[in-house]
Amino acid sequence: MRVTVFKNGTNSNGKVLLVPESWEELLKEISHKLRISTTQVYNCYGGCIEDLTVIRDDDILYASEGESFIAVGKCHCHILGSLDALSLAGGASADVSDWVTLNVGGRLFTSTRGTLTRFDADSMLARMFSTESEVEWSSRVDKSGAYLIDRSPLYFEPILNYLRHGRLILDKFVNPEGVLEEAKFFGLTSLIETLEDMMEREELPDDNTPLTRREFILRLISTPTNQELRCQGMNFAGANLSKLDLRYINFKYAILKNANLAGANLSFCNFERADMRRAVIDSANLLGVKMLCANLEGTSMRGCYFEDPAGSRANMEGALMKNVNLASSHMAGVNLRVATLKNANLQNCDLRGAVLAGADLENCDLTGCDLQEANLRGANLKGATFELMLNPLHMAQAV
Repeated sequence: MRVTVFKNGTNSNGKVLLVPESWEELLKEISHKLRISTTQVYNCYGGCIEDLTVIRDDDILYASEGESFIAVGKCHCHILGSLDALSLAGGASADVSDWVTLNVGGRLFTSTRGTLTRFDADSMLARMFSTESEVEWSSRVDKSGAYLIDRSPLYFEPILNYLRHGRLILDKFVNPEGVLEEAKFFGLTSLIETLEDMMEREELPDDNTPLTRREFILRLISTPTNQELRCQGMNFAGANLSKLDLRYINFKYAILKNANLAGANLSFCNFERADMRRAVIDSANLLGVKMLCANLEGTSMRGCYFEDPAGSRANMEGALMKNVNLASSHMAGVNLRVATLKNANLQNCDLRGAVLAGADLENCDLTGCDLQEANLRGANLKGATFELMLNPLHMAQAV
């Protein structure tokens, strides 16, 4: 089931995404796509949605960071509903002046200005057919008055259909790479993301065979420096990725169990919900890393560096870290709220200002740690060892 999501109060730069299995995952996916902290979702009538069961395929949704619903003119579902009503009423159509004809590589396409300006207000098509740009493009027409665009009609057709109904449908013999190049040419960012996700899933081996170091390095060097390398859900089990520069890579949901990442630069990587059991990450650079709810059980992370002088804090909230070895790691300011660190080795760790509220520290070895200004409120400290502490632990930090 697909939906189109806009920021609250806007009808442009929407994102098309698949509805996940839970409400929490939907909020996280919307937040990632729109780059906001989504807490509420509204339908186009301003109704607050709190359950996946009320969402239908091709619904238009509006994401809010907590503010009330903001209506901006007619929302997309009002417009679509009006067009459907006209169609059902006997074939009535939009005003003739609203229809335009495009000559794409010698093939004619007819559509409305409303369709061509949907989703991405900064796209080439939206700028061509906005009121302000109409005069600018008026000279670029053929003898019949059709707007001339020197691109492939084969790849333009699925783009036009996407603008019509918000879904990407490719015929059997249409190469998605060709459609992706056209989407980039027209500046349709929402479609670019959809195509890249589709192609990434298709590139995964059918048997989900783990990638080797060589395969991953080839993928790494073939990715332009100005593009994000996304490795969501990919299998790196047992791979040797040690001492590589892997900054900013998205490893969300990836399988990295038993992988060797020792000495790698993993700054600002996203390992949310990744499987990193028994991996070796010793002496890695982990500035600003995201490991929300990641599985790090039995992982070796000795001498890792999490502390960012610029202020970016590593986020390991809710991570499963039983029996992890973090000895001598620099973890000042790290967010370990409600993380499970049972039986973990934290000897000589720098945990100044770290957030350990609600964390399970049962039987942890905190010998020689610096816990100055660390937040341990609500943490389970049963059987934890606090010997040779650099600074005394105040009751206010744990209560």
